[in-house]
Amino acid sequence: MIIDLPRFLAAARPSWEELERMLDRFAAEPDLRLDIDQARRFYYLYQRCAADLARVQTFSAEPEVRSHLESLVLRAYGEIHETRERSRRWRPWDWFRRTLPRTFRRHAGAFGLAVGVTIAGCAFGGVALLADPEARSALLPEPHLRLTPSQRVAREESATSDPLAGAKTTFSAFLMTHNIRVSLFALALGMTWGIGTAVLLFANGVTLGAIVVDYVGDGQGTFLAGWLLPHGAVEIPSILIAGQAGLLLAYALIGRGDARPLGQRLRRILPDVLTLIGGVAILLVWAGTVEAFLSQYHAPYLPYGIKIALGCVELALLAWFLALAGRDGGHEASVTGK
Repeated sequence: MIIDLPRFLAAARPSWEELERMLDRFAAEPDLRLDIDQARRFYYLYQRCAADLARVQTFSAEPEVRSHLESLVLRAYGEIHETRERSRRWRPWDWFRRTLPRTFRRHAGAFGLAVGVTIAGCAFGGVALLADPEARSALLPEPHLRLTPSQRVAREESATSDPLAGAKTTFSAFLMTHNIRVSLFALALGMTWGIGTAVLLFANGVTLGAIVVDYVGDGQGTFLAGWLLPHGAVEIPSILIAGQAGLLLAYALIGRGDARPLGQRLRRILPDVLTLIGGVAILLVWAGTVEAFLSQYHAPYLPYGIKIALGCVELALLAWFLALAGRDGGHEASVTGK
């Protein structure tokens, strides 16, 4: 018998809402498969909801609550005892627009760590170059050592012919394969318990920070933004997501706070790691195309304002996609543990 109904409702409602979110996700993703922990959680919520329904039925003053619980229990019972053969067909569009951003958000902490390590590298590279300009040869990649930023800008802006005439497709393919290879390397280095992934992200940050300081210090910040933003708005976040995947692999290897065997931890995280690195590959195809067909063309042939605006739009769209895509009804269903 329920003695204090408001207290009972306040304590039980979070479990009902969690069960409802899981049921909504099952409806939205017919091919969703739960791991053992998620399945146990779902069954626990079903049993608890059924028990709450039995208790509420003795209290005639709450017909709406009773009706809601009956609906939840009926839906959960149907999911548990369903015998239909679910489709195993992979739907690429649904995977891209729903599974990829949801997976990214589920592991936002690992992405934040990847961003933090890269920013630390940027700060180190920038400060090191400011403190010791002679360190350009150690901090900057070889192509940036042949000319000063002002010399490169003067050469690019005075060009009278297409620098990539007849070679755009080849250059684009080279960029795609190179960047995807770097991303896979960042993922694979997760096998070093994340140390290698962190070192790679930090090194990339050092190079990026040194380049920014080099160009801005030479008064070529507008050129740098116009050159870097169109493809970098997608390319740089893609490398960070690859680092996120590598750190997830490291978390599974370390297993802090997770008593399950290593093999089980790796199997649990593998779908998310593959989803993230697959998304990275798609994004890098776009970045390589933009870099070959747009980023290499400068003023007066292509105004910097247009290129910078395009990069900002790309970055905003990517941020929207990763933060909001795949949500149902303004919230995201969860199938996490207790």
